[in-house]
Amino acid sequence: MEAISGKKGWDIVMLDIRPVSLLADYFVIATGANERQVKAILEEVLTKTREVEEKPLHVEGTPESGWVLLDYGSVIVHLFTPSQREYYHLEGLWSDAPLVVRIQ
Repeated sequence: MEAISGKKGWDIVMLDIRPVSLLADYFVIATGANERQVKAILEEVLTKTREVEEKPLHVEGTPESGWVLLDYGSVIVHLFTPSQREYYHLEGLWSDAPLVVRIQ
């Protein structure tokens, strides 16, 4: 989450999805102001996780699409532009998952 906030990502949410899904343990959801910022956040997350020898199992989407998913197995990171975050509304879809932390 520090990698996201360090690149000025905002409305960062971590949901504990263990009680409601077998997909992963946690979802991290964050917004970048535009495609360039989403790309900068993506690169920072990849850099910081590589430093601790973690690589995503799967990456979907692109900054240009306004949505990127990084699957680290137990943690899935979703990065959005504001319009895509509103469109996908993951917090609503996973509203039964307990909120661990929210950084505005």
